[in-house]
Amino acid sequence: MLSVTNDQLNAWIALYAYPTIRILALLVIAPVFNNVALPRHLRLVIGLAISVAIAPALPVSPEAIAPGSAISFIGILREMLIGFAIGFAIRLVFVAIDLAGDLIGLQMGLSFAVFFDPQAAGQTTVLAQFLGLFATLTFLALDGHLLTINVLAHSFEWLPAGEAKMSASAFMVIVKSAAAIFSSGLLIALPAVSALLVTNIALGVLTRAAPALNLFSLGFPITLAVGTFALMFSLPMFAPAFQSLYERAFEAVGLFLRLAAHG
Repeated sequence: MLSVTNDQLNAWIALYAYPTIRILALLVIAPVFNNVALPRHLRLVIGLAISVAIAPALPVSPEAIAPGSAISFIGILREMLIGFAIGFAIRLVFVAIDLAGDLIGLQMGLSFAVFFDPQAAGQTTVLAQFLGLFATLTFLALDGHLLTINVLAHSFEWLPAGEAKMSASAFMVIVKSAAAIFSSGLLIALPAVSALLVTNIALGVLTRAAPALNLFSLGFPITLAVGTFALMFSLPMFAPAFQSLYERAFEAVGLFLRLAAHG
């Protein structure tokens, strides 16, 4: 008859449960993995598969923690916060790209061209959706999804699963990354916005010179054409810009883990 002691059960839970919680928390918010087109049960299977694959190689906790204890509850919350923080830091890049699409669409006069986005659970502009899809394809082409899993696996070396101590100052790294959303989005949209700004100034001068011209019937086709050409010429430069943002996001995750471990 197979018998399992309480200490063995606690050790198994500490070995698999805590890493699984961190992994599933990241899959909830990390780009690509949090896509609504990916069924929840498939995400659960992916999380369990990753946990089973990396759990045997993780550092062993010095002492088993009882599942029903207060320390165990604190450990669960801690693992969720770590997973959310890693995924959120990477997700911020896509938020900045969505902001860039909104800025370009506003200057082009396409702010009214919105539709329901199931991923955002709300109305999004066409250009924001287009740049979001382009950023997702770039992320996959650069193996960003594999890098995310790699960073997650290495996070257990800095912050072993089940330990209750962690520096709260490390979360300021995530806050500073969130503060850079507007500047990053503005830099991405700057070429198209600059071209459209010059176009709007020229239309304003033209209206003053020839008041009889109908600005509403003339301005929209011009700004739409200029914005389309600006996007067309800017697309080759978007991929390197996105790659730079992804690298900064992973650097922020690494800094977060180091500060959390040594703080």
